[in-house]
Amino acid sequence: MSQKIFKQIGIGLLVTFCVTGKLQAQTDPMYSQYMYNMLGINPAYAGSREAISLNAFYRKQWVSLPGAPQTTSVSVDGAINDNKVGLGIQLYDDRLGVEKATGFNAMVSTRVHVSEKGVLSGGLSFGMMNYRTDLTQVPNRFTPGDPAFSQNYSKWMATIGAGLYYNTDRFYAGVSVPNILRTRIATLDLITSGIQKANDFHIFITSGVVLDMSDEVKLKPSVLLKAVSGAPVQADLNCNVWLRDVIGLGASYRTGDAIVGMAELQVNPQLRLGYAYDVTTSQLNSFNRGSHELMFRFEFGRNKTIKSTRYF
Repeated sequence: MSQKIFKQIGIGLLVTFCVTGKLQAQTDPMYSQYMYNMLGINPAYAGSREAISLNAFYRKQWVSLPGAPQTTSVSVDGAINDNKVGLGIQLYDDRLGVEKATGFNAMVSTRVHVSEKGVLSGGLSFGMMNYRTDLTQVPNRFTPGDPAFSQNYSKWMATIGAGLYYNTDRFYAGVSVPNILRTRIATLDLITSGIQKANDFHIFITSGVVLDMSDEVKLKPSVLLKAVSGAPVQADLNCNVWLRDVIGLGASYRTGDAIVGMAELQVNPQLRLGYAYDVTTSQLNSFNRGSHELMFRFEFGRNKTIKSTRYF
């Protein structure tokens, strides 16, 4: 393809996405309820709840904006070998404009007690991702019938991630790189100029704590820092209030992007449901009606095998 065609493709994708500043942040899926989807961020989290845990997430971002991100994720993890080894698997489908990424990641972690209540874990993830672009759906093409937009691209690629995770029953901290190989956008050599840095790997730093306000009220502040070269560091600052370990209400602020309201319900010791709604604070607020996110968690046998409440 000539340089002119490269530019045409880039312009077409930009029109589809309707925003340039968010492309870098969206090459990896984003979750408002990240504290309940840690396996999707850090493979070292696998097995940390010491029960077989099924998690499902669905996120529809920037409602009413054409080509806005839409993500579905389902994962299962648990611990074996006297809780010294964690195993997990995640299936995902991530869509943004004319590009789609579908795949799976398998996680393994080793867990070592470093104190009476503290556990340090190191984890790796290995997977495959099918990256697809449907260039025939790019709107506002300058030349109808342009051969550069007459075909689709599809390719399977390997993914590798790594992370460290430390937790007690009341505190956690972790650092991870979910995708070391940097396999998205630039792999197809479709986009040049400033967007090419969107393929640099992301670094995630997370931490949270549980504070007792009374016998029935607990405060759970947490933070997620996301860094990628060529873009400002983004922070998710969150605080949840849990009432009797049954109802959770919270709010988050995502720097430069959104204010989030959250609600969780612990239906029984095994089942938890959650919902989050994002109000956009960036320049995109005039073009969308916010973002919706649903969370489902079911833990098999937790009421029999785990006596204490696990907050993370």
